[in-house]
Amino acid sequence: MPRMGGSKPRSTSGFRRAETNSGAGLTTVLLVVVSLFMFTLSSQEAGSGFFTGVRSVFGVVTTPVRYVGAVTSLPFNGMANVFHNLTADERTLSDLEAENASLKSKNAELEEAQQTASRLEQLLNVQSSYNLTSVAASVIGSSADSWSDTVTIDKGSTAGLAVGMCVVDANGAVGQISECSPTSSTVRLLSDENSSISAMVQSSRAQGMIEGSPDGTVRLSLIRLDQTVNVGDTVVTSGLGGVFPKGLPVGEVTSVSKAAGALYYTIEVKLFANPENLEEVLVITSLSSDQQATAGDIADADAQESGTSTKQGSSTAGSTSSSATTATSKGASDGSAADGSTKGTSTTASGTSDQG
Repeated sequence: MPRMGGSKPRSTSGFRRAETNSGAGLTTVLLVVVSLFMFTLSSQEAGSGFFTGVRSVFGVVTTPVRYVGAVTSLPFNGMANVFHNLTADERTLSDLEAENASLKSKNAELEEAQQTASRLEQLLNVQSSYNLTSVAASVIGSSADSWSDTVTIDKGSTAGLAVGMCVVDANGAVGQISECSPTSSTVRLLSDENSSISAMVQSSRAQGMIEGSPDGTVRLSLIRLDQTVNVGDTVVTSGLGGVFPKGLPVGEVTSVSKAAGALYYTIEVKLFANPENLEEVLVITSLSSDQQATAGDIADADAQESGTSTKQGSSTAGSTSSSATTATSKGASDGSAADGSTKGTSTTASGTSDQG
């Protein structure tokens, strides 16, 4: 019998949606339970087992994929950085510039501190090597005229310094104090025309005087033609005069020549200590007996000057007594010459004196 009215058959789509949602929820719950179960079993494995093996295999299989992904993403990351830099506002760029300037400044400070520490360490090595009784000082100025070659240091009489004391740096002899105030001192450099100190050729022991000149050239004078000196020889302090300790490096012979009829070589020396690079120095305040020239050294210097080969021996008591007398008079002359007002050398090595 036909249905009455216009009613339509009930749709089944609603039931299907409900069944689908119910199935999806059940699947999710089942996966969560399985995952928890597998995680529990995996955590109980001590580095080996089924799940550990599965993870290892999965890692090996997926490694190429991850590598390809990382390589592929690099250009895009670079482009993103470039884009970010291009689109950075002016304030961000200013902040970056300020940060960069600050880092450069800090780096310069650290580099300067490292170089200072290195120079001080070298000074300590010199002090230790030569067993020097000394006071460290910093160079705070240099001569402002062309008639003198001096530097100023930041220590004076209150630190125990006095006129005539010798000054060295890590490379060797520098000069002598010519003026001294309570808080600072003026050091006359070896290249000054009024500077003159006793020195010798290290290899041949030929005695002479290191003298400055108006043009800054340093010469080793009073080396007779019958003595041995060659280009490249090292010149050291001789200890004569009792101001500079014996054996301090002075410089290297750069030129040896002789004029017709001359009695002495003309020898030029390049100083080891560079006046333009002086920053920290040591002022030697006193000498021990083994740092000074002995009576035998003075006798040998006299023998060289007179052109003889006289050597000190145990049987030459008279010579020893004469050398000791010469050493005494030499010490007295050093005291008067320390003010550096004049520079002079006698014709005998025992008469020479270290002058500022």
